[in-house]
Amino acid sequence: MNVWIAIGLTVVGCYAVKLAGLLVPAGALERPLVRRLAALLPVALLAALTAQQTFSTGSALVIDARAAGLAAAAVALLLRAPFLLVVAAAVVVTAGVRALGG
Repeated sequence: MNVWIAIGLTVVGCYAVKLAGLLVPAGALERPLVRRLAALLPVALLAALTAQQTFSTGSALVIDARAAGLAAAAVALLLRAPFLLVVAAAVVVTAGVRALGG
């Protein structure tokens, strides 16, 4: 039953956050600082999620095949490759390093 309580609280919390966003006046959203933060926040959150998923296993810090895949994706991005090619490079390098036992 505790799981259903957690699910219910999560549903209520998500709805409250969505409602709070709808209640913000339009004038507050047009400020330059708010617009800049709104543009940069998703990038920062995605970068943090990528780093956390790449360099951790449980509570331990690790460097394994995922780091090689991330490096391959970074190189592909620097070479201005299309997004699908960036993802494919990361997948192929990660799989290759894991297959070689790295």
